[in-house]
Amino acid sequence: MTYLFIALGGALGAVLRFVIASAVAFPMGTLLVNVLGSFIMGLAYVWFSTRAAGQWPLFVMTGVLGGFTTFSAFSLDVLRLVEAEKYMNAGGYVVASVLFSLLAIFAGVYVMKAVYA
Repeated sequence: MTYLFIALGGALGAVLRFVIASAVAFPMGTLLVNVLGSFIMGLAYVWFSTRAAGQWPLFVMTGVLGGFTTFSAFSLDVLRLVEAEKYMNAGGYVVASVLFSLLAIFAGVYVMKAVYA
């Protein structure tokens, strides 16, 4: 049942992302979704941390916001590292996430272009 709850939230988040990103000129729609998702993740993190919320954090944070933008999950990871005063880990995580993700997308494009060449 937990997986279904997350999946339903993810579907809702993906649809919301498409609607919002489609309504705003590229690439500002993606930026808006990432910033808005991170802001809502911050609200949800504090909200759910202060009460017994059952499955709702999984639906909202993992499902809806995960489907809406994975950037919000990345932002929450950085926040939690900073809250734990692991500043070097947080900085390394930011640099590694951005650098390796960009390298990975370029590598994926390069590989697939080579396959189709």
